[in-house]
Amino acid sequence: MSVSLFHQKFKSAVGMGPLQCQKQLRLTEARRLMLNENKNVTAASMEVGYESLSQFIRDYRKMFGAPPKEDISPLRSHLEK
Repeated sequence: MSVSLFHQKFKSAVGMGPLQCQKQLRLTEARRLMLNENKNVTAASMEVGYESLSQFIRDYRKMFGAPPKEDISPLRSHLEK
């Protein structure tokens, strides 16, 4: 199977390209690590494979609508209630 055919079939099956899917999985896992395991932003970003903290924060803000610290703090407060 060619690379372009793989991308086409993947997008058809999943609704997004493989790279977008990988990014979404990484960011969701980082969010889980920060919420459930109290990892800091840097540790979570590195654990899910980001080499650049600034790129992680940009991608995180784009996906969740706020930078990690602003997103996690209210979620953590809500979970503690």
